[in-house]
Amino acid sequence: MSIDNAEAPQRAPSIEIRTVTVNNILEALAAGMRDLRAGFSHSIAFGAFIATGGWILVLLLIKAHLPYLVYPLAMAFALIAPFIATGLYEISRRLQVGEAVRWSGIAASIRAASGRDMGWMALVTSFTFVIWMDIAAILTFGFLGLSATSFTAFVSMVFSTSEGFAFLIVGNTVGAAIALAVFSLTVISFPMLFDRDVDFVTAMITSVRTVLANPRAMLTWFAIIGFLSALSFLSLFVGLVFFFPLLGHASWHIYRRAVAPAVRLPSA
Repeated sequence: MSIDNAEAPQRAPSIEIRTVTVNNILEALAAGMRDLRAGFSHSIAFGAFIATGGWILVLLLIKAHLPYLVYPLAMAFALIAPFIATGLYEISRRLQVGEAVRWSGIAASIRAASGRDMGWMALVTSFTFVIWMDIAAILTFGFLGLSATSFTAFVSMVFSTSEGFAFLIVGNTVGAAIALAVFSLTVISFPMLFDRDVDFVTAMITSVRTVLANPRAMLTWFAIIGFLSALSFLSLFVGLVFFFPLLGHASWHIYRRAVAPAVRLPSA
C-alpha cells in the first residue's frame, strides 16, 4: 500500500554549527556589556535576584552547621545559572530587534519557553547540582572528617593543614570536570531552547557539537565564566549582581554566533 507523499513526515533540517573564535567570544562580551547598559534596571534585577538567593542559601547552610557546602555551592553557579538567565536572553533578543524591554514581555517569553523542553534541561542541571553537592560532602568527610562544624573552623582546616590542601586540589579538579561537562551540555542548549521549539536532546547534542567544533573559543568562554564566578564568590556574591547579567547577555550572543538561524521547511 502506497503512502501519499504529502502525508509523509518531513525531516527537520540539520542544525548548522558555525566557527567561533576567541575574538568572537570577546565580541560577545562587548555586546553583552552593551545589552547590560541598555537594559540596565531589568538586567541588574536578575543579578540581584541570584545574588540574594546565594546569600540566603549560604546563611541557611551555616545555620544548619554545614559550612563545608558553602564553597561547592558557590562553585556550582555555572550549573544553575543558564536556566535563571532565560530572562536575560529575552532582554538581548528584544534589544537586537528594537523592541521595548518590559517585564510583561520578559515574563511571557519565560512562560512560553518553559512550556517547551526548557523544563527538562532544568531537571538535568538540577540533578547534576545535587550530585555535585553529594560529591562535595563525600570529599569533605574523606579529607577533613566531621570536626569542622563552623565556617571559621572549616576555613582554618582547609588552609592550614595538608589534608585541607589535598581537599582543595581534588575538590577543585572534580568540580572543574563536572562543570566542564555541564558547560558542554548547556552552553548552547539553554539559549537554543529559549529561541527555538526543539527537543532538549537535540539542544544538548548541538551544544556538545559546538564545543567540540570550537574547543579553543569555548574553553576560553568556560575559563571566563569560571574566573568571574570565582570573583563573585570572593566578593561574597556581590559581584554576581553585575557579572551574572553580563554573562547571560554574552551567552545569547555566543549562541547567535555559533548556531545558524533556523531554516523553515517549505509548506506541503
